[in-house]
Amino acid sequence: MRGTGRLPEPRINLFRMLANAPAMIGPALRLGEAILTKGELDPRLRELVILHAAKLTGSDYEWAQHERIAKLVGVSEEQIAAIDRGETDGSAALALVGELLNNNGTPSKELVTRVESELGRAQLIELMIVAGYYAMLGGVMRAVRLDIDDVLEKGMLDGDRLGRRGDEAQ
Repeated sequence: MRGTGRLPEPRINLFRMLANAPAMIGPALRLGEAILTKGELDPRLRELVILHAAKLTGSDYEWAQHERIAKLVGVSEEQIAAIDRGETDGSAALALVGELLNNNGTPSKELVTRVESELGRAQLIELMIVAGYYAMLGGVMRAVRLDIDDVLEKGMLDGDRLGRRGDEAQ
């Protein structure tokens, strides 16, 4: 998608779904690409945030896609299993996602301040955008009963572009 200005061909169900809203598909996909390839969040934290949002909102599609992506960028099986059990292991960032998605979108001021002090303002805002984006997409996918496919098998994502950490994540 990068560089051509054209939208990708609809090889995955997500793209087919979004194509039903022609005015929205381009902006939605560009935001998704920015989240996955241009953001400042550590790729492992980004994927933990996405998995936590998927778990909290019951988005099986997002969980299936991002469980594999999380492993690709160096998230451990143990971390993934903890998120699946609803555990955040004391992570302020993941607690913020929980409050954002489960507290009428209004996390406590203290938690926001804590996460901002840990990550900085830009990454705080990015973290909340990531959580909101995946919660929104998940809601649409659940509503239309989108079948799960595999974006990695269909060659839609590249580990290096996703921020794979390679040996440093091992």
